[in-house]
Amino acid sequence: MSYLTPAQASAQFLSLIVFAAIARWYVAPWLERHGRADALIGLLWVQVFRYVALQVFSAQGAGFPISDAGAMEIVVGDVAGAVMAFVSIALLRSRERLAIPLAWLLVVETAYDTVTNIQGGVREHLMGAASGVTWMILVFFVPMVVVSAVLLAWQLYARRGEALDAEGNRISTLAPARAPAEA
Repeated sequence: MSYLTPAQASAQFLSLIVFAAIARWYVAPWLERHGRADALIGLLWVQVFRYVALQVFSAQGAGFPISDAGAMEIVVGDVAGAVMAFVSIALLRSRERLAIPLAWLLVVETAYDTVTNIQGGVREHLMGAASGVTWMILVFFVPMVVVSAVLLAWQLYARRGEALDAEGNRISTLAPARAPAEA
């Protein structure tokens, strides 16, 4: 009996649980202490590294049994997501409102890309076929991207009425802390 498929599925599921716990215990409180733009930027940085999907071509050459069309589908979706994330960060740093619809587009693209990649993996019988770097990407990075996208959607929705430059009681990572004014 091959344990590769249940091992990969279990590892992905466990990573989702671990990243969800990290998100709940550490990331959510951090997001609450920061302004809207800074919170979104923090979440978008995870998405920027989706270009790691280009590794699928190396994996394919080393025997990962993915079709050329399947590999290209993964690469196009992930590289597009990485570009959208980076442009969103640049726009948020300038406090440009266009960053918000672009970040929403990234959330939708990530959901679509995730579902499409799962369907392609099932169609091509790839579950349990990954090894080495490909296995690490699927088991650790993909669940982190999914949790990051969920957090991004939550922040975009929950803070929709907040200005990008509003700091309120939050601490900005872009500006030095100021001492309270003397009375």
